[in-house]
Amino acid sequence: MNKKKRIISPLLINLPKFLDQRGNLSFIEEGTHIPFNIRRVYWIYDVPGGETRGGHAFKDTEELIVALSGSFDVVLNDGVKEYRYPLNRSYYGLLVPLMTWRVMENFSTNSLALVIASTDYNQDDYIRDFSTFQRLKEK
Repeated sequence: MNKKKRIISPLLINLPKFLDQRGNLSFIEEGTHIPFNIRRVYWIYDVPGGETRGGHAFKDTEELIVALSGSFDVVLNDGVKEYRYPLNRSYYGLLVPLMTWRVMENFSTNSLALVIASTDYNQDDYIRDFSTFQRLKEK
């Protein structure tokens, strides 16, 4: 599958939802629900009360973040504007463009965050200093 158009701004999407008395089902398909090839999938769990995750931006990675269980907030900053997305349903996904600062906070007990990424893990892709991020966004 060829790489599609890049994500321009954060976007909350509705994922398919099939309701059934035996339990509900949702899914994500590459190329249908996300505009990038899936290269990595990871999850964040057992976050202690009051802790945050993220606190970085990616130079080349786009992501889809889903709250599979529980709830948390994703705070995004594009260098100009800050966006806050409360994720609390497993059929909502948040598309996050590259070069967007992200912090995940307010994790509920037993929350589970699924993250689908467009790149393999690469430590050099991370920008971990907000002032460096702001300088790069100004270019």
